Formats: sequence, C-alpha cells, structure tokens
Amino acid sequence: MSADRIELKIATAKDMQALGSTLACLIYPGDLIILSGELGVGKTQLAKGIGAGLRVDTPVISPTFVLSRIHRSTGDGPMMVHVDAYRLTSRNEIDDLDLEAQMPVAVTVVEWGNGIAEHLCEDRLEIEIQYSVKLDDETRQVSIVPTGSRWDNFITSWERLATQAGRYGDGGE
Repeated sequence: MSADRIELKIATAKDMQALGSTLACLIYPGDLIILSGELGVGKTQLAKGIGAGLRVDTPVISPTFVLSRIHRSTGDGPMMVHVDAYRLTSRNEIDDLDLEAQMPVAVTVVEWGNGIAEHLCEDRLEIEIQYSVKLDDETRQVSIVPTGSRWDNFITSWERLATQAGRYGDGGE
C-alpha cells in the first residue's frame, strides 16, 4: 500500500462486490467515484457492491443504454447515481446528464469516467481496475486513489475498516 493510494488484488466478482460494499461504509452524499478499466474488468460488479452497501432499492445493472440510473436508498443513507460514460465523448455530454443536480444528496459512481468526469468534483475517488498480466490468472488489480481534501483521512480509515473486516488489510486478496 502506497501513501497516496490503495493497491488490492481481487480474485472474483463476488470479492469485487464485497470491496464495493466495504467502500460504501466510507462514502457520503456528494461523493464522486470514478471507475476505469477495460471492458468486462469488473466496474459494474464494484458498483453493485457499492449499491448493496448503500442498501439501494433496485438492482444495480450497467446503465450503458440509458447512460444513468438513480437508485434510492431503502434506509436513511444516500441514493446512488450510477452512470456509464462509455459512449460519451466530451465533458459537455456528461454535463448534459445534469449530475450536479443530484450530487449533493447522492453518491455518484461513473463507469468509464476517467478523462471525462473529473470536473464534476475536485474531491473524488478514482478507482482503476486492471486484468492480471498472467493469462491464466483471473485476479484483478485494483488501484484506489483518493483525490482532494475530502479524502485526506481515507487511507487511514480504509486500513482501520479493512482490518476490522479481516479483508484487504495487507493489500492482497
């Protein structure tokens, strides 16, 4: 684990969802999470886990064709706005989704948001998911980079939470 990022190896889709659920313990309304990585690497699985952790009311599925979905919380937590920016080509197009209207009361998760969604909030989590370089290895390498003062204590909070949960503490599986 680096001083400015968290590096993890995630073995299965279920583990990716568990990672998202754990992250949900540390996020609040107004937070922006940008997910990047190749097609099929696990971005939507991570978003499903975040939704489960936030206890949203509808299944989290890829919003590829509708661009964004709003998932309301079944509890007193924030709702989740899940965006798929794969087909978007500019900041103007993401601005046309009017995400800023929901951001103060929602956690906004943007798949394929790298290079297109950073302007939405200077305080954000940038999460990159990569396939293993070994062809016979199904694990994913996940890099979580907290950006902005909102996340100043994120790594310390993450380490504490991961240790309590008995997962992710060593930067491994």
